[in-house]
Amino acid sequence: MSTQQTTPRRAALLVAVVLALAGAGCGPTASGADPGATSSSNAEALAQLAKLTVRAPASMAEYRRDRFGPAWADVDDNGCDTRDDVLARDLTGVRRDSDGCTVLSGSLHDPYTGRTIAFRRGVRTSAAVQIDHLVPLANAWRTGARSWTADKRQRLANDPANLLAVDGPANESKGDQDASTWLPPAAGYHCAYVVAQVRVKSTYGLWVTRAEHDAIARVLHGCGAGSQPGASAPGSPSPGSTAPGASAPGSTAPGSAAPTVHPGSWCGTPDARGRTAGGTAMVCTGPAGERPRWRTPN
Repeated sequence: MSTQQTTPRRAALLVAVVLALAGAGCGPTASGADPGATSSSNAEALAQLAKLTVRAPASMAEYRRDRFGPAWADVDDNGCDTRDDVLARDLTGVRRDSDGCTVLSGSLHDPYTGRTIAFRRGVRTSAAVQIDHLVPLANAWRTGARSWTADKRQRLANDPANLLAVDGPANESKGDQDASTWLPPAAGYHCAYVVAQVRVKSTYGLWVTRAEHDAIARVLHGCGAGSQPGASAPGSPSPGSTAPGASAPGSTAPGSAAPTVHPGSWCGTPDARGRTAGGTAMVCTGPAGERPRWRTPN
């Protein structure tokens, strides 16, 4: 048996999310996702970006997902785990189980691809919609979270401001890449995407690498007043497009500079080339049937 009733605690959570988005200068779409960054939020993000420390990534030694606590803990004590809270926030037409928490089905207007995805919970179907950490946990680990307390890492992992229901394959292609090597396929969402990343990094005191800083700045400068989120200035390519002779994030064109990548991190484009901060050549590859990672060429 299922129910679509909203408990008082869940209603309070939804109200809090709406107020938070409104205060940030963003209005939620029907799915709860930020429809795009405004000129004021772009300017705020640029100011926050300018204050972030720029430094090389730290070691991934000792990183494990459980360093950020159990997956999808009920950190707000509303009786529902974080995954179901985010699904209930971002999907429309939500149908819940009789426990009032478990999301059984709904519809997602995916901000990363622009597609509408029918979500149905099940062993073979749940992965169609996944919850993305806008700032990936592995990225957070190597940009400051390694030295945090366990409580602070768990708060980041379950913070609604760092979570978004998205297309599963798009989320898997992102892995733990930052904005220098991955942006959403939908160019119209680039502005809102990097604005959200900057807010999270600013809130938690995380740093950015030089390549990440410069990639975010390029996107934000392309989202100025008078242009649509994700659109470019007249005569220049949009942040999500590829100009003649240029390469998209995570890939390289002949003669172009390889992106800076972290060994062992997930990558989205098989056979793409990159280099570590120390200059070591890397390739996006892996065994058949497994997600590719940045590895040294054989």
